[in-house]
Amino acid sequence: MIFTESPLPGAFLIDLERHGDERGFFARAYCAQEFAVQGLATELEQCSVSYSTYKATLRGLHYQCAPHEEHKLVRCTAGAIFDVIVDVRPGSLNYRRWFGTELTAQNRRALFVPPGFAHGFITLSDDAEVYYMISVPHAPQHARGFRWNDPAFAIEWPLIPSVITARDAGYPLLDLSASQ
Repeated sequence: MIFTESPLPGAFLIDLERHGDERGFFARAYCAQEFAVQGLATELEQCSVSYSTYKATLRGLHYQCAPHEEHKLVRCTAGAIFDVIVDVRPGSLNYRRWFGTELTAQNRRALFVPPGFAHGFITLSDDAEVYYMISVPHAPQHARGFRWNDPAFAIEWPLIPSVITARDAGYPLLDLSASQ
């Protein structure tokens, strides 16, 4: 695996280190030992899949609050997405900064999302599937989110969503008065 730290410390892009021959290639997609060498958490207790039928489907921005913060490894296994993380850790030097990247079935890239980051994506293709490896089981009572178009984050989404749930569209804006 090839680890590249994102502009937001603690979040990494992970590319496959391919070993190819006439059959195609083989690559390790996850290795606890290699994650530990990078200083990344290795506990992964749950795997989940999301499937979006239509291009311009938006999911997020989601996170879990204490004591169920999570880290996750996100990979697009079919189609393409624009994946976004936002540092929502009060007191962080990168508070409110975001990072976005394309994850596609073709580039086979993954994004490691540390605790304290909200996560979301918009599909860039029909029939997009995303595979998540998550450190803790989902705890609905600790699920939180922020609005995808919150001006406090000013995320530069490549598309305007055409499909979004009422829950995701109705998340609150970040309360800037609470963080000052």
